[in-house]
Amino acid sequence: MFGRRRGSETAGSAGSHTSATLTLPHTARLLSCRVLDTVHQPVRRAAFEVTDPIGRPVVSGETDPYGGFTAAVPEGEYRLTVTAEGYAPFHGATLLGDAAPAGTAEIILDAVEPPLLPAPGHWEIDPGHSSIAFTARHIGFARIRGRFTTFAGAVRIADRMEDSSMHVIIDTASIDTGLRMRDEHLRSADFLDAARHPTVEFYSERFIHRSGSRWAVAGALTLRGTSRSVTLDTEYLGLGTGMEGEPRAACRATAGLHREDFALDWQSVLAGGIAAIGSAVDVSLDVQVVRKA
Repeated sequence: MFGRRRGSETAGSAGSHTSATLTLPHTARLLSCRVLDTVHQPVRRAAFEVTDPIGRPVVSGETDPYGGFTAAVPEGEYRLTVTAEGYAPFHGATLLGDAAPAGTAEIILDAVEPPLLPAPGHWEIDPGHSSIAFTARHIGFARIRGRFTTFAGAVRIADRMEDSSMHVIIDTASIDTGLRMRDEHLRSADFLDAARHPTVEFYSERFIHRSGSRWAVAGALTLRGTSRSVTLDTEYLGLGTGMEGEPRAACRATAGLHREDFALDWQSVLAGGIAAIGSAVDVSLDVQVVRKA
């Protein structure tokens, strides 16, 4: 069994004013763990995933405010992965059965240093190594996945990262969902109105450090001439060097949009049988920036 174990605890023991009884099927076993850092403080909201020996998911979730989680599973062999922002991932194995020791296992996560930030100066997005994609519900059907194929952007890295700024410009007509009729309609006045509004723009002057390599990039997104506040949930991936020796930095970012916020309220169904796009749109960016000479 991974980690160290402490003796079993009973709900409603000393110091508790409530009691509870958990009744399990006779074939079930409890997997109970507490995730701590190296000074034995609980790691809250650490993600855990339990899989079978060939990697099929069994149960997953997040640790509670005390760093703990408990899962009821059939007896057998399992693999456990625990990840948390700012810590090295944990991988372990356990065998749960009648002979397995009782109690709660302690998992200790080692802290890792966040990646170095890019040097102050002017950087620009490399479109050849970046992507701007989106996913939207196709009403009554599966999800639509698409992307914008033409875009540009600049990032000014300040001496203090929180004072940095960025500006991204997207060619509205470059939308591509893999279906010509749908793309033509998305470019029309019913949706993006590319003829009158040829660009989608995002501008930010607020870089907010959350923890480890996690940042929030808050700014204004302008679409169809309407601007709304949008925050990119951003994971900074670190620095690297390109094939020609140029410095590069990379990040991933996501945001959730609602098309009604930008006056995109088309609800009809096309004659060709193409249903409307749902309200929620998830945007994802994989971005590399290069230092401007």
